Amino acid sequence: MGIRPIKQISGFARSQWLRWSFFSVALSVLVIHAPPLTAQTLDSIIAVVNDDVVVRSELEREIALVIPQLKQRGTEVPPLTQLHKQVLDRLILKHLQQQRAKALGISVDEAMLEEALQSIAGRNGLSLEELKATLEAGAIRFADFREDTRSQILTSRLQAQEVTRKIQITETEIDRFLARESSRLIEREQVRLQHILIALPENPSAAQLKQAEDKAKRLIARLRAGEDFAALAASESDGRNALDGGDLGWFEMGAVPSLASELAYTLAEGEVSEPLRSASGFHILRMREIKAATPQDVTQTHARHILVRTNEIVSDEDARQRLTQLRERLVNGEEFANLARAHSDDTGSALKGGDLGWVDPGDTVPEFEQAMNALAIGAISAPFKSPFGWHIIQVQERRQQSASEDLLRIKAREALQRRKTEEATEEWLRQLRDEAYIEIRLDSEMSSE
Repeated sequence: MGIRPIKQISGFARSQWLRWSFFSVALSVLVIHAPPLTAQTLDSIIAVVNDDVVVRSELEREIALVIPQLKQRGTEVPPLTQLHKQVLDRLILKHLQQQRAKALGISVDEAMLEEALQSIAGRNGLSLEELKATLEAGAIRFADFREDTRSQILTSRLQAQEVTRKIQITETEIDRFLARESSRLIEREQVRLQHILIALPENPSAAQLKQAEDKAKRLIARLRAGEDFAALAASESDGRNALDGGDLGWFEMGAVPSLASELAYTLAEGEVSEPLRSASGFHILRMREIKAATPQDVTQTHARHILVRTNEIVSDEDARQRLTQLRERLVNGEEFANLARAHSDDTGSALKGGDLGWVDPGDTVPEFEQAMNALAIGAISAPFKSPFGWHIIQVQERRQQSASEDLLRIKAREALQRRKTEEATEEWLRQLRDEAYIEIRLDSEMSSE
């Protein structure tokens, strides 16, 4: 088989990335209420992360980005002390991932960043200049937005290399999944969950266990009495999505994390679960929304490609230039199959002239699928980059397939991929933090003000 780059579905990276796309149009009406910075606070160190530091000005900049998101969702802004803690936790994870990316030689060049910014602007119906003006009208500096976008791309690429690429879904797993859950896929296609975590240390004492469980029960009582889940999550949760109101986003049914997989089928909309215990602590889940399955046909694409991988010798620019030259030869009449056999680094498909066969939606990584779907039949793409390297694609045919068994297998693969990715990403981030030297100075720094 060819490379069929496995689809990346990183919940963390996606939620971080999408946080820009949904609120930028409304930013012009938002006002930031952040405390003024002094020369002293600008220089103060509030956390040490391995051989790096987080300074107070960085925390304040991140808070200035977070507050508009909370307001846009209608979520009450948590008390300042709790907001500082939540944002600092996010910054520590950000620093750890940046350090790991640097160690692995992963970076985001200016061309990649510019393309991403243009894409964000386009999704919101704006030019790049209009996006900049909209952000700054809402008191968000475009330079901060730009660097935060770079950070999100870096995180996505890092997690793709460290987590997603290592995940494999076998046909046997799909068969077992469908035997167990095919009917459930039809009854509930997707669910949107909210989450609160009461964290526990690695080896909690009996007293710590009781304290955490008691807190979880008190929060559940408050929720069932009518308190807003998003506001409570933003102020009380130790989870990564706390400042998103605990929103975990939409899950295909089979992609729901194992801890919540049974509840995903039984909770009614708006219902709050009992406390769930895991190694990381006590969890509270709320069913925010449910989508029922709707029959639909599937568009399959017959495509072929040429891949050039980058390494210590072949740079991004080298790969792009090589594929540009190969594309010119193809446009001038040379046979795609011959050039693929001679030049493609995807050995599996190169032996077949670059042929990937019939590709279903979700079979490939988003970058590949987006470029492929944009092509007319017979057209050859410009060189583009995915986590696997640089590609050019030619679409040979398209067809509509019945949604029945094929669609269920696609959904099963996507569900298993996302479930494994979510769980593996959580574990990877936990290990990253456990192996790091982290010293929190926020409390002492704030008390000295």
